[in-house]
Amino acid sequence: MAATILAVARNPRHRFSKPVCDAITLLEGLGVEGDAHAGVTVRHRSRVARNPAQPNLRQVHLIHAELFAELAAAGFSIAPGDMGENVTTSGIDLLALPVGAILRLGEAAEIAITGLRNPCVQLDHFTPGLMAATLGHDAGGNLVRKAGVMATVRRGGVVRAGDAIAVVLPPAPHRYLAPV
Repeated sequence: MAATILAVARNPRHRFSKPVCDAITLLEGLGVEGDAHAGVTVRHRSRVARNPAQPNLRQVHLIHAELFAELAAAGFSIAPGDMGENVTTSGIDLLALPVGAILRLGEAAEIAITGLRNPCVQLDHFTPGLMAATLGHDAGGNLVRKAGVMATVRRGGVVRAGDAIAVVLPPAPHRYLAPV
């Protein structure tokens, strides 16, 4: 199956969920135009409280729609934008990408994967039990964070549902994703 964008979302206010829209515009070095998390420096409230000058490695949040199917099997009803993501993907294993992987979204936009979203208690405020459902363990017993990946914008452009996603891996050796 080809990697595609299923939905795009943004919210100008700091709210947990983001309403789905027809298109979003990615701005180089900033993030999603009109989204509360856009900026050169960190915009997530907990990170701003610790150090407002740190670089924003969380300009764009992506979640794979395959997670929604997994959550549905566990009794959760989650739709695009519900978990605060800007881009909902299909047909790409986001969690397996290395740090620095480039995703070309649509005709012009490019983002660089910076790390994992660390599931937090806000998930349980949205739907009780959701945080635990977005955590798992691999065969070696290592913690697996499934709540998506974060990225920065390398090249701006308009991104819509139905757009193709192309992946460009960085040179080896690859670094595994860690929470950012």
